[in-house]
Amino acid sequence: MTASANADAGSPGRASAPGRPGFFGAWRESARQQLTVDVLAVLLAASLPWSTSAVAIFVVLWVIAVIPTLDGRSFLQSLKRPAAALPLAFFALAVIGVLWSEGPWPARLHGISPVAKLLVIPLLLYHFERSQRSAWVLIAFVVSCTLLMALSWIVLFAPALKVTATASDGVPVKNYIDQSQEFAFCLFAMAPLVLTWLEERRYAWATGAAALIVAFFTNMMFVVSARTALVYIPVLLALFAMLYLTRRAVILLFLGAIVVSATVWFTSPYLRNRVEAVEVEYQNYHETNAVTSTGLRLEYWRKSLRFFAQAPLFGNGTGATKKLFEQDAVGQIGASADVIGNPHNQTLNVAVQWGLLGCVVLYAMWLSHLLLFRETSFWSWIGLLVVVQNFVSSLLNSHLFDFHEGWMYVIGVGVAGGVALKAKSEGSVAASPVSDR
Repeated sequence: MTASANADAGSPGRASAPGRPGFFGAWRESARQQLTVDVLAVLLAASLPWSTSAVAIFVVLWVIAVIPTLDGRSFLQSLKRPAAALPLAFFALAVIGVLWSEGPWPARLHGISPVAKLLVIPLLLYHFERSQRSAWVLIAFVVSCTLLMALSWIVLFAPALKVTATASDGVPVKNYIDQSQEFAFCLFAMAPLVLTWLEERRYAWATGAAALIVAFFTNMMFVVSARTALVYIPVLLALFAMLYLTRRAVILLFLGAIVVSATVWFTSPYLRNRVEAVEVEYQNYHETNAVTSTGLRLEYWRKSLRFFAQAPLFGNGTGATKKLFEQDAVGQIGASADVIGNPHNQTLNVAVQWGLLGCVVLYAMWLSHLLLFRETSFWSWIGLLVVVQNFVSSLLNSHLFDFHEGWMYVIGVGVAGGVALKAKSEGSVAASPVSDR
């Protein structure tokens, strides 16, 4: 855009020249504005492992910055895609669901909040289909997680250096569940890069990435880890092997995985205690109705299935879960008396509030996002990793609705999905983040 065009666009009372964009067109096409939107996305990704407040601030700033860059006609057209339309439909269902909920109005409105983050997915898909800086976002997140991982080792031996007071050793901020989710993502996100850089004989880069993978894995096995990670890590490993390795390499990988698993089991008292505690917790719950982590989860699922059976088609309404648990806890003791608004299973969380209709929308959205990543490319792997990790971990948690894991999903699907859509529209595949500049 020429300087005279900028002057015309910014001068009050002067009509834009024929064929040239007006004020909003110039703002939308401004390279500086596009850079601002990308930098805010980078800051959002970098802040995610550290702070919920910073994430909320950068999300608001990013939305404010991206809106003037939207072309109304093409953006509305992009909303016809299932990957963008279904998150909007999910939010609309949550809003409408307050009408038949019997919970108090504050609870109904609060029930909309976990779904509201899905509104950002269509904006991210639209923007990163046009942006050339998607790699910046991924790099920022991995670098931020690497710094967190280094600090995790430090605070394991020097707890006084924790950024905030946390309940677990080796967790500088937030909690071990969030930390495990991001560390597992990072180690699998870098795995294809090791193979690519080895093929390209960029041995220093491959060695560095492999060292980070080992560091993330070791931290999870010996410092702190969510037990849910022990469920989704084998699934992600199998998915990686299926997509990237030959049959011979798959056999070697799984033989190596058996050896590593056995070694970790016998050398990590922390991991053994975490796994063996499941049986002890279950026995205590089963025999005495004791309040244990495993027992509470089973209790939440049992009650949620009953609440779902009361209103199977459209559910009990947005934000009704906690009131249902409160009513059921009257006169109960132990685990049966526990009250919660989150049943620790994404499907049940949705089913209790919006019934079969909500489950259809949820699974349709997951499927539409999986279908975004059918191509064989690095960015398709990143998107596939995000969706599969969220889906599997949501069997034992409500990770789509949780703050940290939910935003990992929104940002990951939005950025990787935008790149996938761009590759599809151009008839080519974006192969590597280092070339996406």
